Amino acid sequence: MYTLSETTTLVPFSELRTKLDEVLKALKTSKVVLERRKRPFAVLVPIEKFEKMEELLEMVEDRTLGYIAQERDKKGKEKDYLSLDEAEKKVGLKK
Repeated sequence: MYTLSETTTLVPFSELRTKLDEVLKALKTSKVVLERRKRPFAVLVPIEKFEKMEELLEMVEDRTLGYIAQERDKKGKEKDYLSLDEAEKKVGLKK
């Protein structure tokens, strides 16, 4: 187990089982990068940080999709759109 910086600890996968207590302790203050065959393959982060990252990613995705929708709406024409009934029929929700 190697501390790369204040925020990152590197743990070879082979040491994970034997040093689990140390890894969990390190997770309180830093992210833990798991390494297999001298290559990073996973990152462990505290659940609170993970949830915050997911929340931020969701916000970015929502804004991006909103922007794309606005741009398409500006460029679109009435004939380019389907009514709700037409869309439901097209995807097989209605006959």
